[in-house]
Amino acid sequence: MSLLEFRVVKDFSQLLELPPSERLQLVEAIWDSLVEVPDAVPIDDDLREELDRRLAAYYADPSTARPWAEIRGELLDPK
Repeated sequence: MSLLEFRVVKDFSQLLELPPSERLQLVEAIWDSLVEVPDAVPIDDDLREELDRRLAAYYADPSTARPWAEIRGELLDPK
């Protein structure tokens, strides 16, 4: 089964049979769909404060930020 194929999944264990890279694509697609509806992902006050702190740190010095593609490459690179 490939993400490019359209199939009805009747048993979620089928998803676990996907290769890791395809499972990650699936997770990203699901996450992206949730991001489109911010109220669908409630966050607690502590997490909101941490996110606000990190955003403020970025605005204070944007040069410290790294592109997602770079970080993702490091995380997924089987060294």
